[in-house]
Amino acid sequence: MEFNRIANFDPSTCLSGKINRTKRIVSAVFRKHLKPFGITDSQLTLLFIMSKKEKMTQKQLSEFAHLEKSSLNRNLTRLIDRKLLSRDEFPIIMITTDGKYFVENIIPIWEKAMCEIREAMGKEGEDALITLHNKLI
Repeated sequence: MEFNRIANFDPSTCLSGKINRTKRIVSAVFRKHLKPFGITDSQLTLLFIMSKKEKMTQKQLSEFAHLEKSSLNRNLTRLIDRKLLSRDEFPIIMITTDGKYFVENIIPIWEKAMCEIREAMGKEGEDALITLHNKLI
């Protein structure tokens, strides 16, 4: 059997691969900055959303954050266990006062990570990313 397709394709042109590698690079920067706080960038994203929205159902949060149910459940469980979010008014998820304090205190660290990424990608790269994001959502 000949493997003509393998011989004739170039995996370096794969958009999914490029996006995933880019995400891993960006995530590594955020992981470095967020590690002392014991939180992932996905969890922080949920806290950021909830700090602005205050109350949402899990379905609303899943749709807003574009997170699959299993990923959302895992992250919510960790945030609820840390008392940063609450399900006291089930099915509503709310950010707690501790969650708001956490967000307030981590914003300067998040800003440092953002500066590092912005410096690496430059204005042109950031504009391209914003354009791409807006086209896909």
